Amino acid sequence: MQEDLVEEAARLLAASRYAVALTGAGVSTESGIPDFRGPSGIWTRSPEAERRAYRTYQLFLTDPKRYWEERLSRPSLLGDLSKAQPNPSHYALAKLEKLGVIKCVITQNIDALHLKAGSVNVIEYHGNAFKLRCPHCNARYNVEEYDLEGLKQRGELPPRCRRCGSPLKADVVHFNEPIPQDVMLRSLQEVYRCDLALICGTSAVVYPFAELPRIAWRRGAIIIEVNLEPTPLTLEGISTIFIQGKTGEILPKIADKVEEIVEKKRRS
Repeated sequence: MQEDLVEEAARLLAASRYAVALTGAGVSTESGIPDFRGPSGIWTRSPEAERRAYRTYQLFLTDPKRYWEERLSRPSLLGDLSKAQPNPSHYALAKLEKLGVIKCVITQNIDALHLKAGSVNVIEYHGNAFKLRCPHCNARYNVEEYDLEGLKQRGELPPRCRRCGSPLKADVVHFNEPIPQDVMLRSLQEVYRCDLALICGTSAVVYPFAELPRIAWRRGAIIIEVNLEPTPLTLEGISTIFIQGKTGEILPKIADKVEEIVEKKRRS
């Protein structure tokens, strides 16, 4: 049964005019990065860490110096993301982009693994853990461009934007923080344009990201969902095809089938 669904998903992808992929934490967990709300997720294990996370954005707005002092005094809840490596899910999506099928990946993940795997047109909806952002002018900087520890030791926090002088924050989007306007606009342009959306490893319950597949669906796009468990997209009948399982096992099969179809078309 699953093989039939993989075949159908590949056929629809290969026939699409403009397909986009929307990915969530389920794609990164197979690289050893914990999720937040799963059975062993970060918030599940530490409700206090979740409560603290809800206060983070307000802390930045009211006291950016203290925001940075707290940020630099605690290890990342996700561990050392610089050591994480892409898994077969990331490589399959990069392959689909190389084949000219997937035009854009819009991801909730902040680990930059899609870029590391070779995807080029990537929108990091919730930001990038390796960047800093100016909320005032949306300028972004690689973390390495600032000596954050040195600024802390010299009492010169927060780091400031080189373009407008405003305090910088981590590029990651915190609870109650609006999605950056440039990211929101690009994401909407992609889902408005697509005729197929491939939904991978997302619970589809965190808004406003969860609205993106619904926008695509309302505009007539085909929705293909690959997830460990059914989501509201499945239960509400939004997904045209639902393939249950690990994205790292299913997406490579889909990508291989698409490659076969594309190569066959080229030869004919």
